[in-house]
Amino acid sequence: MAVRTPDPDPEGGDDDLSQFNEPPSDASNPGWLGEFELAEARRRLPMLYVEAIPVRTEGSGLVTAVGILLRSTPMGEMTRTIVSGRVRFGETVRDALFRHIENDLGPMAFPLLPPQPLPFTVAEYFPMPGVSPYHDERQHAVSLAFVVPVTGTCEPRQDALEVTWFSPEEAASDAVSAEMEGGRGTLVRTALASLGLLR
Repeated sequence: MAVRTPDPDPEGGDDDLSQFNEPPSDASNPGWLGEFELAEARRRLPMLYVEAIPVRTEGSGLVTAVGILLRSTPMGEMTRTIVSGRVRFGETVRDALFRHIENDLGPMAFPLLPPQPLPFTVAEYFPMPGVSPYHDERQHAVSLAFVVPVTGTCEPRQDALEVTWFSPEEAASDAVSAEMEGGRGTLVRTALASLGLLR
Protein backbone atom coordinates (compact mmCIF):
# COMPACT_ATOMS: atom_id res chain seq x y z
CA MET A 1 0.00 0.00 0.00
CA ALA A 2 1.35 3.42 -0.90
CA VAL A 3 1.74 5.55 2.21
CA ARG A 4 2.20 9.29 2.25
CA THR A 5 2.58 12.00 4.82
CA PRO A 6 -0.80 13.80 4.78
CA ASP A 7 -0.51 17.08 2.94
CA PRO A 8 -3.90 18.80 3.00
CA ASP A 9 -2.77 22.16 1.61
CA PRO A 10 -3.30 22.03 -2.14
CA GLU A 11 -1.64 25.38 -2.59
CA GLY A 12 1.51 24.24 -0.77
CA GLY A 13 3.57 26.55 1.36
CA ASP A 14 7.27 26.16 0.77
CA ASP A 15 10.32 28.13 -0.28
CA ASP A 16 10.40 29.73 -3.72
CA LEU A 17 12.75 27.72 -5.93
CA SER A 18 13.36 30.24 -8.70
CA GLN A 19 15.26 27.85 -10.95
CA PHE A 20 11.92 26.34 -12.01
CA ASN A 21 9.95 28.14 -14.71
CA GLU A 22 6.44 27.27 -13.52
CA PRO A 23 4.82 30.31 -11.84
CA PRO A 24 3.82 29.93 -8.19
CA SER A 25 0.30 28.62 -7.65
CA ASP A 26 -0.54 31.90 -5.89
CA ALA A 27 1.43 34.97 -6.96
CA SER A 28 0.49 36.82 -3.75
CA ASN A 29 2.79 34.52 -1.75
CA PRO A 30 6.12 33.80 -3.43
CA GLY A 31 6.76 31.00 -0.91
CA TRP A 32 4.08 28.77 -2.45
CA LEU A 33 5.10 26.14 -4.95
CA GLY A 34 3.25 24.67 -7.90
CA GLU A 35 2.91 20.89 -8.17
CA PHE A 36 6.03 20.53 -10.36
CA GLU A 37 8.10 22.73 -8.05
CA LEU A 38 6.88 20.86 -4.98
CA ALA A 39 7.73 17.49 -6.53
CA GLU A 40 11.23 18.75 -7.38
CA ALA A 41 11.76 20.18 -3.89
CA ARG A 42 10.61 16.91 -2.32
CA ARG A 43 13.06 15.00 -4.50
CA ARG A 44 15.99 17.20 -3.40
CA LEU A 45 15.28 18.47 0.13
CA PRO A 46 13.90 17.22 3.43
CA MET A 47 10.50 18.82 4.07
CA LEU A 48 9.51 20.15 7.51
CA TYR A 49 6.15 19.01 8.91
CA VAL A 50 4.22 19.35 12.15
CA GLU A 51 2.02 16.54 13.46
CA ALA A 52 -0.50 16.74 16.27
CA ILE A 53 -2.17 14.03 18.30
CA PRO A 54 -5.35 15.62 19.64
CA VAL A 55 -6.38 14.53 23.13
CA ARG A 56 -9.20 15.14 25.58
CA THR A 57 -8.22 15.66 29.20
CA GLU A 58 -10.01 15.77 32.52
CA GLY A 59 -9.65 18.68 34.93
CA SER A 60 -6.40 17.37 36.43
CA GLY A 61 -4.79 17.11 32.97
CA LEU A 62 -5.03 13.31 32.69
CA VAL A 63 -5.57 12.21 29.09
CA THR A 64 -8.91 10.40 28.74
CA ALA A 65 -9.21 10.12 24.93
CA VAL A 66 -6.98 10.23 21.85
CA GLY A 67 -8.33 11.54 18.54
CA ILE A 68 -7.42 9.56 15.42
CA LEU A 69 -8.56 10.66 11.95
CA LEU A 70 -10.16 8.33 9.43
CA ARG A 71 -9.20 9.13 5.82
CA SER A 72 -9.91 7.72 2.40
CA THR A 73 -6.87 7.44 0.13
CA PRO A 74 -7.00 8.34 -3.59
CA MET A 75 -7.14 4.57 -4.19
CA GLY A 76 -10.30 4.30 -2.03
CA GLU A 77 -8.60 2.59 0.91
CA MET A 78 -9.54 3.62 4.44
CA THR A 79 -6.65 4.48 6.76
CA ARG A 80 -6.21 6.15 10.11
CA THR A 81 -3.81 9.00 10.71
CA ILE A 82 -3.21 12.11 12.80
CA VAL A 83 -3.24 15.84 12.12
CA SER A 84 -0.29 16.63 9.85
CA GLY A 85 1.01 19.13 7.32
CA ARG A 86 3.94 21.19 6.07
CA VAL A 87 5.35 24.29 7.70
CA ARG A 88 5.09 27.19 5.26
CA PHE A 89 7.95 29.51 4.39
CA GLY A 90 8.01 32.31 6.99
CA GLU A 91 5.55 30.55 9.30
CA THR A 92 6.29 29.75 12.94
CA VAL A 93 5.95 26.15 14.10
CA ARG A 94 3.21 27.25 16.51
CA ASP A 95 1.23 28.92 13.72
CA ALA A 96 1.65 25.88 11.45
CA LEU A 97 0.45 23.60 14.24
CA PHE A 98 -2.61 25.75 14.88
CA ARG A 99 -3.40 26.02 11.14
CA HIS A 100 -3.26 22.26 10.57
CA ILE A 101 -5.36 21.49 13.64
CA GLU A 102 -8.00 23.92 12.39
CA ASN A 103 -7.75 22.53 8.84
CA ASP A 104 -8.21 18.92 9.99
CA LEU A 105 -10.48 19.28 13.04
CA GLY A 106 -12.43 22.43 12.20
CA PRO A 107 -12.44 25.95 13.66
CA MET A 108 -14.36 24.92 16.79
CA ALA A 109 -11.77 22.38 18.03
CA PHE A 110 -10.22 25.00 20.34
CA PRO A 111 -6.70 23.57 20.75
CA LEU A 112 -4.77 24.52 23.89
CA LEU A 113 -1.36 25.49 22.52
CA PRO A 114 1.28 26.86 24.87
CA PRO A 115 3.18 30.00 23.80
CA GLN A 116 6.27 27.85 23.11
CA PRO A 117 5.12 24.35 22.11
CA LEU A 118 7.71 21.59 22.50
CA PRO A 119 7.47 18.37 20.49
CA PHE A 120 7.45 15.04 22.31
CA THR A 121 9.60 13.63 19.48
CA VAL A 122 11.02 14.29 16.02
CA ALA A 123 9.92 11.70 13.45
CA GLU A 124 11.84 11.22 10.22
CA TYR A 125 9.89 9.83 7.26
CA PHE A 126 12.00 8.30 4.49
CA PRO A 127 11.01 7.17 0.99
CA MET A 128 13.11 4.04 1.51
CA PRO A 129 11.36 1.50 3.80
CA GLY A 130 13.28 0.27 6.83
CA VAL A 131 15.43 3.35 7.51
CA SER A 132 13.14 4.40 10.38
CA PRO A 133 9.72 3.29 11.68
CA TYR A 134 8.20 6.04 9.50
CA HIS A 135 7.75 5.87 5.73
CA ASP A 136 6.57 8.30 3.02
CA GLU A 137 7.10 7.20 -0.56
CA ARG A 138 7.27 10.79 -1.87
CA GLN A 139 9.93 12.36 0.27
CA HIS A 140 12.25 12.65 3.22
CA ALA A 141 10.12 14.52 5.76
CA VAL A 142 11.19 15.71 9.19
CA SER A 143 8.20 16.02 11.50
CA LEU A 144 7.90 17.74 14.86
CA ALA A 145 5.24 15.78 16.75
CA PHE A 146 3.04 17.29 19.48
CA VAL A 147 0.31 16.17 21.86
CA VAL A 148 -2.38 18.88 21.81
CA PRO A 149 -5.40 19.01 24.12
CA VAL A 150 -8.57 20.17 22.35
CA THR A 151 -11.63 21.39 24.24
CA GLY A 152 -14.17 22.11 21.50
CA THR A 153 -16.19 20.26 18.90
CA CYS A 154 -14.14 18.48 16.25
CA GLU A 155 -15.68 18.36 12.78
CA PRO A 156 -13.08 16.95 10.39
CA ARG A 157 -12.44 18.79 7.16
CA GLN A 158 -10.09 18.44 4.20
CA ASP A 159 -9.79 14.74 3.31
CA ALA A 160 -10.59 13.49 6.83
CA LEU A 161 -13.92 11.67 7.09
CA GLU A 162 -14.20 11.54 10.88
CA VAL A 163 -12.27 11.77 14.11
CA THR A 164 -12.61 8.74 16.37
CA TRP A 165 -11.91 9.17 20.07
CA PHE A 166 -10.14 6.15 21.54
CA SER A 167 -9.13 5.51 25.12
CA PRO A 168 -5.33 5.63 25.53
CA GLU A 169 -5.29 1.81 25.77
CA GLU A 170 -7.30 1.45 22.54
CA ALA A 171 -5.14 4.02 20.71
CA ALA A 172 -2.02 2.02 21.62
CA SER A 173 -3.53 -1.30 20.53
CA ASP A 174 -2.18 -3.42 17.70
CA ALA A 175 -5.57 -3.22 15.94
CA VAL A 176 -5.55 0.60 15.72
CA SER A 177 -1.84 0.68 14.92
CA ALA A 178 -2.38 -1.69 11.98
CA GLU A 179 -4.89 0.75 10.46
CA MET A 180 -2.52 3.71 10.67
CA GLU A 181 -0.41 4.85 7.73
CA GLY A 182 3.31 5.45 7.49
CA GLY A 183 4.20 4.15 10.95
CA ARG A 184 1.98 6.58 12.80
CA GLY A 185 0.89 3.82 15.17
CA THR A 186 4.44 3.96 16.53
CA LEU A 187 4.14 7.74 16.82
CA VAL A 188 0.91 7.46 18.83
CA ARG A 189 2.53 4.92 21.15
CA THR A 190 5.55 7.19 21.58
CA ALA A 191 3.19 10.06 22.49
CA LEU A 192 1.37 7.94 25.06
CA ALA A 193 4.68 6.75 26.52
CA SER A 194 5.85 10.37 26.83
CA LEU A 195 2.70 11.03 28.89
CA GLY A 196 3.32 7.99 31.11
CA LEU A 197 0.21 6.21 29.80
CA LEU A 198 1.81 3.00 28.53
CA ARG A 199 2.39 0.21 31.02
